[in-house]
Amino acid sequence: MTSLRSWFSIPRGSHFSLANIPFGIISTASSSSPRVAVAIGDHALDLEAFAAHNGFSGLSTIQPHQTVFSQPSLNAFAALGRPIHSVVRKYIQSVFSEATTYPDILKNDPARQKQVLIPLKDVKAHLPFKIGDYTDFFAGLNHAYNCGVIFRGPQNALQPNYKHLPVGYHGRASSVVPSGTPIRRPNGQILLDLTAENKIPTFSPCKKLDIELELGAFVCGSNEQGVPIPIEKAEENLFGVVLMNDWSARDIQAWEYVPLGPFNAKNFGTTISTWVVLADALEPFKTKGLENDAEVLPYLKEKSEKTVYNINLQVEIKTSSGNTTTVSNVNAQNLLWSFPQMLAHHTITGCPFQPGDLLGSGTISGNSPAEYGSFLEQSDNGKNAIALEGGEKRTFLEDGDEITIRGVCGADEGALVGFGECVGRIEPALTLNFA
Repeated sequence: MTSLRSWFSIPRGSHFSLANIPFGIISTASSSSPRVAVAIGDHALDLEAFAAHNGFSGLSTIQPHQTVFSQPSLNAFAALGRPIHSVVRKYIQSVFSEATTYPDILKNDPARQKQVLIPLKDVKAHLPFKIGDYTDFFAGLNHAYNCGVIFRGPQNALQPNYKHLPVGYHGRASSVVPSGTPIRRPNGQILLDLTAENKIPTFSPCKKLDIELELGAFVCGSNEQGVPIPIEKAEENLFGVVLMNDWSARDIQAWEYVPLGPFNAKNFGTTISTWVVLADALEPFKTKGLENDAEVLPYLKEKSEKTVYNINLQVEIKTSSGNTTTVSNVNAQNLLWSFPQMLAHHTITGCPFQPGDLLGSGTISGNSPAEYGSFLEQSDNGKNAIALEGGEKRTFLEDGDEITIRGVCGADEGALVGFGECVGRIEPALTLNFA
C-alpha cells in the first residue's frame, strides 16, 4: 500500500487522511459550477482543475475519461467501474505520498497547489450523486427487535420473514439532501389515542419527530431489466458509503403504515454526508455482522464472513439553547444483512439499477440504550425522557434541535478513514389552514 506519510500537511485526527480519499461534489465562490473533488485533510482537491493542469499525466487509464471530473455529480465517474475508482484513488495517494514518484505534479509546484487545492471551509459541498432511486432497508436487527417489542410485544417483535430476507421499502429520492440542509417538521394525520375503539385521526404537525442512524451505499453498476445481479458480483457494483439520517415521523407512521408500510412518515427528508468513502478504502475495516441463526437461501449466501464494516458511529444533539449532548455511540457491525445481500435481493426479480441509486441500511442500534440509533428506542416511544446537558430533556426532537452524525474507521490518528459529518436542524412546521 502507498505510504501513509504525506508531504502535504494533513492534521492528525482528520477523517480525510491519505488512507481515505473520499469523493464528492464541490463549488466555490470563484467557480460556481459543481464539479468532482476529493477530500484530503482540511482541503479539497478540485479534480476538474487537477485534470486541466495535467495532474493525471501519470495515469493513462483515466486520460480518455477526464471529462467525468467536470460533471455536477459522481454518476459518470461511478459508471466507469470499481477498477477505475481504485486506480484513481491509488494514483492520488501516490501523488500526495512523501516518497511520491510524481513530485513535479504537485509536490514541487506550489503555484499549481494553489490552483487545485482549496480549504474545505471555502467550498460548498453538494449532493454527491443524481439519485435515480432510493431504497431503505431494515437490516439493524437490534433496532427491528426493539421497535417490534414497543409495538407488538416481545413474542411477535420480529416478523417471520425478517431473518430470511433483507426487508426494505422504496424511499423518496427527491427528498434526499446533503448535510447541512434544514429539515422542516412535517404535518400529517396522527392518531392521538391508539387504543381508542373509534379511531379518528387529527391533522397536526408531527409530535414524535425522530432520527434514524444509518449508512447509505451508492451503486456504480447497472443491470438490464429482468436480469438479477448475483451475490458474487454484487460487491463490484457498489461505489461507496455515506452517513445517513432517515428522519422519521413516528406518530404519522403509526397511523399510516398498515397495510403497505411507511409513506409520508419517511418521505419529507433524508440527510446524507457529502463525501463518499470508496468501497476500496473501507476494505481493511470489513468485519462480521450480527449472527443469523436462520439458514438463508443460496442466492443470499456470501463466501466471506466479513461482510459489514467496523465503523464507529456517534450521534450528537445540539439544542436551541446551545447545549450539546452525545446520545449514541454504536458500531456499524450491528447489521444482520450486508449491502451486497441487499442489492442481490433487490434485483432477484430483475429490478434494474443504475449508477447513483442509493441503498439505506436501516437504523443501526446496539444492545444498550447508549447504543440505540433512534429516540423511539431511547425513550421507549416517549415513556422515558432522555437527559441532556444543561438539565434539558427530550423524548423526541423539538424545533431548533440539530443532529450531527459522525463515523470513522480505525484508531491510528494519522490514518483514519472517516465520513465527516451528517448534519440537520429541525425547522418549525408550516402553518396550514384549510377552510
